[in-house]
Amino acid sequence: MALIGTLSSGVSALKVFTKDLEVIGDNIANVNTTAFKSSKVGISDDFSNTLRASQPGGGSLSNVQAAQIGSGVKLSGINVNYKQGALNTTGQGTDLGISGEGYFLVKDGNGTTFATRSGSFRWDDTGSLVNSQGMKVQGIANGAITWSAAGVPTAGAAGTAASSIQKVTAGIPAGVSLQSLSIDRSGNVVQFYSNGSSVQVGQILVQQFNQPSSLMKRGDGLYTSLSNAGPQGADGVFTSVASITAAADYAPGGAGGGGTIEAGTLELSNVDLTEQFSNMITAQRSFQAASRLVTVSDSMLEEIVNLKR
Repeated sequence: MALIGTLSSGVSALKVFTKDLEVIGDNIANVNTTAFKSSKVGISDDFSNTLRASQPGGGSLSNVQAAQIGSGVKLSGINVNYKQGALNTTGQGTDLGISGEGYFLVKDGNGTTFATRSGSFRWDDTGSLVNSQGMKVQGIANGAITWSAAGVPTAGAAGTAASSIQKVTAGIPAGVSLQSLSIDRSGNVVQFYSNGSSVQVGQILVQQFNQPSSLMKRGDGLYTSLSNAGPQGADGVFTSVASITAAADYAPGGAGGGGTIEAGTLELSNVDLTEQFSNMITAQRSFQAASRLVTVSDSMLEEIVNLKR
């Protein structure tokens, strides 16, 4: 019965617009979440019932047009907007924002690597640079520091394997103390000492992806499925190899194009509240129209049932 088809079309619309409102609600709820990326529902028509196929014309006959009736709508996808959010100054030296398309890589205690744009980091009790979940920020470390008789530190050559970013506190001569650390736009981590000397102890690296839409949100601003997102660079995901063959591909501000690191800033959510409220009104009215379609179909079915009386 045709009315059953009308009813199912209305129900399919109710399901899709419910999901649309869920996505909009999630966007609005995360308007103040660091580096959050908003999402948008993609909607497409569902299968069409063919009443008559099209036929080509020939001779004195005109071509026959197709006659099809759609069966409703469906969710075609949920698309994430990876546009960069604005960088907000925090004044905290370990808060890092990326001006560009790169991602920080962090590792948990099990050695699993995640990508993140949320640069709310801190130094933990072991001297490692970690995120709020205690996962260690990845990069490359310089070699062991040697001190001259005059108290001038010199770091060895940078390593070739990815490692966690760490303070170096061993071997500091008597009378000299570690005063502060800074991170520049290229990700270089520099230690400053009480005698006015300084030395670079490592460099934070960033990863860029050809297809960030293939990343999977894990929560806490973390992403998985890094290999599916087309990691750029000579070694793909730079933490997945024993030796980085082209560290320049992952250096902030370098040839890899991952962007520069802005210390003392955090990336804001890219949610546009004006757009979200506009989308919410549209989804709400669409839901109301679909519910009205279900109500009208129900009324007509009731009339058909009552014909027997």
